[in-house]
Amino acid sequence: MQIPTLETDRLILRAHTLNDMDAFAAFYASDHSRFVGGPLTRELAWRSMAQEMGHWALRGFGRWAVALKDSNEWIGIAGLWYPEGFPEHELGWDIAEAHTRKGYASEAGRAARAYAYDTLGWDTVISLVADGNDASAAVATKLGARLDGPFTHERFGPMNVYRHPGPGDLDDSDGSVEAYA
Repeated sequence: MQIPTLETDRLILRAHTLNDMDAFAAFYASDHSRFVGGPLTRELAWRSMAQEMGHWALRGFGRWAVALKDSNEWIGIAGLWYPEGFPEHELGWDIAEAHTRKGYASEAGRAARAYAYDTLGWDTVISLVADGNDASAAVATKLGARLDGPFTHERFGPMNVYRHPGPGDLDDSDGSVEAYA
């Protein structure tokens, strides 16, 4: 399966590679991953990375590795997600703690949402935010999403559904998405 590459002003959203494993495992070993299934051992993080790639094969879309454009350094994951047990197509982002508060999550989220609407033809997308994950709720709000109600996830427990504006209601004309490759 060919995974497209997206570029923004500062980021590259690309397929995960084994070269990302050390940074991926470090993210999932940290307490910062607590809202997204962590902390995990390195072995379980490897399985999580394989799951990310498998989602692309099974659904035809997925979450990209997020890398800094100037260095190709892996800084997180962002993209489109719809595993069994989720209520709808989701837009999500997981950024390593050293790279938070720099606008990377919203930049990557905006690019992934544009891909969902412009390339995949979706007319809606949600973000599921775990209770207490105020930083992720702030990103969803910055992207224009509004609280739409509760959802209880089988493993993660109580979550909040944030509904993003539809494609006709967006103004993503800030030049954040430069190219699809």
